[in-house]
Amino acid sequence: MSRPAGPPSSGKGVLASIVQEYLRYRKLGERTFAQLRDEELSAPPPGGGSSVAVIVWHVAGNLKSRFTDFLTTDGEKPWRQRDSEFEERTVTRAELLEKWRDGWDVLLGTLATLGDEDLDGMVTIRGRPLSVAEALHRSLAHTAYHVGQIVHVGKAFRGDAWEYLSIPPGGSAAYNRNPDRETGVREDARG
Repeated sequence: MSRPAGPPSSGKGVLASIVQEYLRYRKLGERTFAQLRDEELSAPPPGGGSSVAVIVWHVAGNLKSRFTDFLTTDGEKPWRQRDSEFEERTVTRAELLEKWRDGWDVLLGTLATLGDEDLDGMVTIRGRPLSVAEALHRSLAHTAYHVGQIVHVGKAFRGDAWEYLSIPPGGSAAYNRNPDRETGVREDARG
């Protein structure tokens, strides 16, 4: 069975595609932050739930813990205070962005040291052995889940003023004519 035609392969492999997905979700979070007023970053969303600040603290804590000494130490570090990540907090935009960047810097710094040849290696998270590939997919899914929450909170605050991050309602035909414009991450990630 032949594969459908698609864009030419970059030749960078599986790890490059994982990095690209992380960057896509990072951009979705940041584009959501940009739509929110400063006070909305710390406020629980309409109807209740975690604020953007709480979610950012959790994502950053998770990324820092998992990817500090990724190949050599357990991903759940003894210095991480996971429960405190879920405490309500009032933060400035600058504090929120600094916390967000701190987590992403650790992740991206570690990923830059890895290659596809590392994917079959083993790491440990909470005492459980996982292949590097499994750990990366687990982390990517976890991060995507929480970025989805951030987007949902942002949309709840903005309501009808929400600027869609991908395909707006009624925009599928236009998107299908130009699918590379989805989030602009591909262009941004190239440097």
